[in-house]
Amino acid sequence: MKRFPIQFSGRYYSGSNICRAATVNLGQLGQKWKSKTARGIISLDDANDSVKSSKKNVYILSMFPYPSGALHMGHLRVYVISDSLNRFYKQNGYEVIHPMGWDAFGLPAENAAIDRGIDPSVWTKDNITKMKTQMNDMLANFDWDKEIATCDPEYYKYTQLIFLKLFEHGLAYRKEAEINWDPVDKTVLANEQVDTNGCSWRSGAVVEKRLLSQWFLGITKFAPELNHDLKYLKNWPSKVKTMQRNWIGESHGSEVVFKIDYENLREIAVFTTRAETVLGAQYLGLAIDHPLVRKYAFQDDSLREFITRVEKSSEDSKEGYLLQKIKAQNPITRCDLPVYVAPYVLGGYGYGAVMGCPAHDERDYVFWRENQPEAPVIPCVEPIDKGVGPFELPFIAKDALMSELTGEFRGMSARDARIKITEKLQRDKLGGQKTQYRLRDWLISRQRYWGAPIPIIHCDHCGTVPVPEKDLPVLLPTLTGLKSRGNPLSKISEFVDVNCPSCGEPAKRETDTMDTFMDSSWYYFRYLDSKNYQLPFNHEIASKNIPVDLYIGGVEHAILHLLYSRFIAKFLGSIGMWNGSEHQCEPFGKLVTQGMVHGQTYINPDNGKFLKNDELEITAEKKVVIKATGKQPKVSYEKMSKSKHNGVDPKECIEKYGPDATRAHILFQAPVGDILNWDETKIVGIERWIQKILNITTTLVSKGKYDENLKMPSDLTDNEIKFHNEIQKLLQNLTDSFKKNLTLNTVVSDYMKFTNALEVAIKKQLIGDVLALYNLKKLINVIYPVVPSISEEARELLNEGQGWHWKSCSWPEPEAQVESNTMDFQVIVNGKMKFMHNTRKDFLGIGSENVIAELLSLPQGKKHLANKDIKKVILKKNIISFITCK
Repeated sequence: MKRFPIQFSGRYYSGSNICRAATVNLGQLGQKWKSKTARGIISLDDANDSVKSSKKNVYILSMFPYPSGALHMGHLRVYVISDSLNRFYKQNGYEVIHPMGWDAFGLPAENAAIDRGIDPSVWTKDNITKMKTQMNDMLANFDWDKEIATCDPEYYKYTQLIFLKLFEHGLAYRKEAEINWDPVDKTVLANEQVDTNGCSWRSGAVVEKRLLSQWFLGITKFAPELNHDLKYLKNWPSKVKTMQRNWIGESHGSEVVFKIDYENLREIAVFTTRAETVLGAQYLGLAIDHPLVRKYAFQDDSLREFITRVEKSSEDSKEGYLLQKIKAQNPITRCDLPVYVAPYVLGGYGYGAVMGCPAHDERDYVFWRENQPEAPVIPCVEPIDKGVGPFELPFIAKDALMSELTGEFRGMSARDARIKITEKLQRDKLGGQKTQYRLRDWLISRQRYWGAPIPIIHCDHCGTVPVPEKDLPVLLPTLTGLKSRGNPLSKISEFVDVNCPSCGEPAKRETDTMDTFMDSSWYYFRYLDSKNYQLPFNHEIASKNIPVDLYIGGVEHAILHLLYSRFIAKFLGSIGMWNGSEHQCEPFGKLVTQGMVHGQTYINPDNGKFLKNDELEITAEKKVVIKATGKQPKVSYEKMSKSKHNGVDPKECIEKYGPDATRAHILFQAPVGDILNWDETKIVGIERWIQKILNITTTLVSKGKYDENLKMPSDLTDNEIKFHNEIQKLLQNLTDSFKKNLTLNTVVSDYMKFTNALEVAIKKQLIGDVLALYNLKKLINVIYPVVPSISEEARELLNEGQGWHWKSCSWPEPEAQVESNTMDFQVIVNGKMKFMHNTRKDFLGIGSENVIAELLSLPQGKKHLANKDIKKVILKKNIISFITCK
């Protein structure tokens, strides 16, 4: 390889001076080595080669990106983390799996295709090419032979096969349901894709409620395992497990059945964690989408108007609607209760019904007072100590006693009454113990084109018929352009009109496509066997390599992607497609959630407007001011976005500072899990460090010729022993930072300490050339994971200067500390430490007279002890203490 020419600004300095080279263009240097560093480790030493076969594969995976056309700084951060770990493990002799692919279906491609009048596949493939180039520019060493794209028919063929397996096992089903409709993107959204303000996670539009026939996956069947098995995920961030646990929402309580008599409906069930309050139930509240409410609304125009009004309202309505024809019987008291349609009751959680206990629930109390302002509130639970203060409603304490109004349960503790009432309900077949989950089944239907078609055929004679496996994939028809948002598949007769695979009669193909989270729920399996054209993946390969050892990505995927992936992995394990029994079929071993990258944001203090760069200028005093007013803007760090004008283009950064400095800066600025406040002004420190490594290498090359197979000298001086021990501590820290702690910011700081220790030792002539070269080789190898181009450049400088052919890139294992024959002694005079004396360890054994004589031969000793009347000498451990006449 032709070496990048480095021009030196001055001559080589003799003696202890470091040769000072002109600043190297790091961008050109990265370009020079890009081809080699992208291929990864070329050579390991024999020692590591010999243990290679004994080490298991390490599967390091970063969450694959959507091919939007350009990497953002968040992408750059996650790939620098994963690539550095990938290179470290390869240096240690592991067979590393480090793949990359594309989450290529979805709305952005479809909307872009509509805007441009092209096929989404064209836009997607062009973007993949662009982003792949950017990944190479940042020196990412991915296993491109394992590359996948979820829009490739050879991939979504198996997404469809997994859907058919779910259908076969009763976990994929179609039903009419109230859904979240995005009026801008014209598609269905899962509950998880609607924010707390009722807006679409992508378009930002206020979501509408509609009734549609939709496809669901029965994730709730796996809710107990998904919740229980979180405890086995020891290497997941606790905040992510908490988020999943809360989303799954396991609650232990009781089912209570209220008898009714309305047409063919005979009962309404509710779930409660406080069964004792059934004695204080004063009404039943039903969600507006409860089946009984929908049925009743067909006969009641006023109810339909009420539902329409409530659904359109953006406020939480306290108004209820009394169902005049229905009464519900309390299963314990046998009293009749009114039944209300209550907007505050959630239809998507539990049974869509609650027993209203105004005395013991704040929401029930507010609703009851709004709709029955004159009616009494009847408590069935009272404070244990009524004398402490006024008894206020609603009373919600759980540690209480049953009131005098509760018959056989009066005087019991609320806890005991809860148990007794639940037992009674079970005996009377009107309820019993129940575990409930907040988690709802996964709605995967999308009324869009750019997604995996659902492999189902609808036949008037046979009903819902799965597409035979031999006919997969169900291909998306090619489109020259999309005209509008929505699903064009239903209008393409060549796609829709088919014969039923069961009876052969004319039938209709399903035109919904799958939620893109379905594509990403199993991609980590496909990477392992991406060229398998008979199966999604090989059983043995998957069982050997899953769970993923290190999974790296944003915390924003803590619920959706990670939960769905866990579900699909557990399902595939349950049907024998892989064996994950040792780890409860969990797909990800260690989860690393990197923090977001925030950009410096300038805000006009007068109007709060975000300012563009061309609206700012730097004064002679180096202050940033607003051009128009001369005022200083408010400065903060916020999530990068176009609207805030605070984004940083990774391509420009790499071109300006080079890939290596950019990589090191990303890791150095913040711990992996913290927010990274991007500050380019600090990258100069990284540049100086890189320059220092090249200067040290050039200096040592000029010292003389040495054998390539350097050994550590056996006759180390005290200074060399100190230097050696310091380097071993740094090597141990570096190894632990990569392998145990993932403190990659301290990796870069330890690189700097290593470099500085070597520079100082050379400058001050504290170590010999052989020891310096021996440790320079270690430094060149340990920096390789983070700054591979610099490592390769320094290696080449060393090889050309010494006439070597050194290629090994093995990670240097820390060596044993060397014990020194000398030690430091503190010399104390009249209680004050005056100086340190380094000498042989048995120094105190020569006697006080000889100790005094040796100390007086030293300049410091003469200064503090000469001409002094020494009254007493104390020799103890590493302390020499003198008491003199003042």
